[in-house]
Amino acid sequence: MPSQDRHIRNVLKLFDANGHRHDRYRLFSDCMELIALSISNSVDLCSRPDREVRYFEIVGRYDRPAVEMFAQVFAEITMALEAGLNDVLGHIFTELEIHNKNRGQFFTPYAVCQMMAQVTLGGADEAQALIGAKGFVRAMEPACGAGAMVIALAEVVRAAGINYQRHLHVTAVDIDSRAVHMAYIQFALLHIPAHVIVGNSLSLETREHWFTPAHILGGWSARLANQAVPAGQQTICALPVPNKQPAHLPPAAASGPGEQLTLF
Repeated sequence: MPSQDRHIRNVLKLFDANGHRHDRYRLFSDCMELIALSISNSVDLCSRPDREVRYFEIVGRYDRPAVEMFAQVFAEITMALEAGLNDVLGHIFTELEIHNKNRGQFFTPYAVCQMMAQVTLGGADEAQALIGAKGFVRAMEPACGAGAMVIALAEVVRAAGINYQRHLHVTAVDIDSRAVHMAYIQFALLHIPAHVIVGNSLSLETREHWFTPAHILGGWSARLANQAVPAGQQTICALPVPNKQPAHLPPAAASGPGEQLTLF
């Protein structure tokens, strides 16, 4: 996708131009958090007060040229994803060479994610069967990174002739808050209904909950809650109430109403 590549190169140039004045790792992390906060604050009224404070806290660290650069990066990322579904931020993160090698933080190549998503979902008939009478399919990504696997799944769902914006809901978890911000940005710009969590999928601890515009505007909290719940299970808790978030991942993140796909 030539136009997508052009926008990605523009983002890399922006970070190169400002990297001499700021630590590149911190600059990128703050840029991702600011963009995520901007998106969240436009739709998530319950979380807005605390996140608005956090937004101005980060902005206060930078001079005007850097703040203007953040807006330019946001625009380029938006245009890159407008050109097609891809792990744009994962690619940018890798190209900037700021991934944490000591923690083994490497994002799965998007081509591999596409293959795995295709195997997971199957063909168009299988996809239609998964959706069935419930009207949608739920996906769980316990280590989402920048969201490549979920984006690939959305692409496969669309290729099967299904509108993923209406018939796919995602719960995505990562222990790294920067990765969650990256995934949230991409899911939001691609209008993927998702609940993105900063937490540990093994210990079930959670720290932050991010709900994409597609989740909030699509009424997914009510849509999930209204599904019949099998005995001993409960639906995803997806109501963004500040300071009252569950201390653990909801049991339905692993199972619950409707068909469930687990991505790795």
